[in-house]
Amino acid sequence: MQNITLSNSVQMPILGFGTFQIAPQDTEHLVSTAIQAGYRHIDTAQSYQNECEVGLAIKNSGIARDEFFITTKVWISNYTDCKASVLRSLDRMGLDYLDLVLLHQPFGDTYSAWRDLEHLYNDGKIRAIGVSNFTPAFAVALGAGNQVMPMVNQIEVNPFYQRFDEVEKLQTNDIVVQAWASFAEGKNDIFNNPVLVQIAQKYGKTPAQVISRWLVQRNIVALVKSSRLERMQENLAIFDFELTADDNAKIATLDLGKSLIFDHSNPEIAKFLMNYKVDV
Repeated sequence: MQNITLSNSVQMPILGFGTFQIAPQDTEHLVSTAIQAGYRHIDTAQSYQNECEVGLAIKNSGIARDEFFITTKVWISNYTDCKASVLRSLDRMGLDYLDLVLLHQPFGDTYSAWRDLEHLYNDGKIRAIGVSNFTPAFAVALGAGNQVMPMVNQIEVNPFYQRFDEVEKLQTNDIVVQAWASFAEGKNDIFNNPVLVQIAQKYGKTPAQVISRWLVQRNIVALVKSSRLERMQENLAIFDFELTADDNAKIATLDLGKSLIFDHSNPEIAKFLMNYKVDV
């Protein structure tokens, strides 16, 4: 597995297994299967309500804790007591520390929550801290106004929403980009897209593998998900080929310049997120 180095020298696997929209009753099995396939980077969140099951899969894997890179995210309704909520996450997962904790959304009392993450980071409870869904300016301002610059920003990036300018600004400020919805949640029939299919056939790969490879070549951490062991294994097998400039130019034509999933600039979305409570 290829790693990417965070600004504090922590090593993070450049491919991770995402657990968004995995029901709690299915999570332990699917994460265990992902671990069997070879994943060591697991991404969850308080709002997914499956942290406990992720922790059980790690505990029952028989693999040493320090071989894993585990991420969770703090939900908005927990920002006012972020430190206590992270400690609850640790307790639910049965872990002594987390590798990465992110503020999940750019709304609410982000500055207070960020200072709590800084304290937990300085206390060794978290190896790295970051944000999710923040604009580059907001992510940098958050760090510049406090002690620690975010090390990661997890944002939507996929062939339909490529975000070259935002990714460049984040990377220029030494903030690693993680991609959620790498496969655009299957929208626009992405796995049968003619451009991606043509490129995949050239290398004897799948469109999903082409997408992950495209992200990795941009130094973006790809979070992917599948419910089948063979697909999980396929999604990891992307380090034996390289996309050309011509391939990348063809993929660039797919960019719609907007999200097909979630528009954080929409006031109605902001109100929905602010009113969404996570009971954990």
